[in-house]
Amino acid sequence: MTKLKNARPKGKKHKSENRDRGKIFNRLIEHRLFKTVSYEQYREKVRDVYDGPQGAILAACSMLSLHTALGDRLFKERKFDLRGSRQILDVGSGAGQIARHLLRYAERGAGITCFDLSHEMLRRARQRLKSDRPRFVVADLTRLPFADATFDCVTCGYVLEHVPDPRLGLSELSRVMMPGARMLLLTTEDSFSGAWTSRLWCCRTYNRQELLRTCEELGLEWKKELWFTRMHKVFRAGGICVEIVKQ
Repeated sequence: MTKLKNARPKGKKHKSENRDRGKIFNRLIEHRLFKTVSYEQYREKVRDVYDGPQGAILAACSMLSLHTALGDRLFKERKFDLRGSRQILDVGSGAGQIARHLLRYAERGAGITCFDLSHEMLRRARQRLKSDRPRFVVADLTRLPFADATFDCVTCGYVLEHVPDPRLGLSELSRVMMPGARMLLLTTEDSFSGAWTSRLWCCRTYNRQELLRTCEELGLEWKKELWFTRMHKVFRAGGICVEIVKQ
């Protein structure tokens, strides 16, 4: 019997089918509000989520999920090196989880600007950080109140997924970044755990390769992919975490 030249091996076919079923299942779990309402309506929903009880427990959730400790390691071990940064922008500062790392590991003379859509989250961040060093600003990621080429370093931790189209946020971040500026970008990936994160926090997820292409179109080069631990790398867990350089 003649075999078809393009026949796919059974093992590979089953794996591909399992991946396809997994993607469909993940899409069923993922929160889809951003696809059904205007951006203004979606933005107000996100603000309500973080102004309310969920925002109040955000810092505790970050600790329980180990994101606080694992994030600290990224800076402490200089996987993302803050040395030499003079003006740092912390995007969507939340309860100050990443800002706390910046206060600990950035050079003493570096300016730190923290912004968030939620005024209530910034109030919580001030209380937790107990520092007069950061500048706190209420702002929308898609309409930043900063001049072009203001910052040489940006940290954006789990914020981009609250923008329906990544270009809306990334283009604004690129605008306020100096040429050669670096960004630490962490965002929710289109995986099973990412889908549940989306459901809990009213956000979307991103496909790694699609996000890479979007960054390249905007002149934002993925310098290296980062992983919290070796186990995260092996199991492709922890979401998308990359160091990006503006060309």
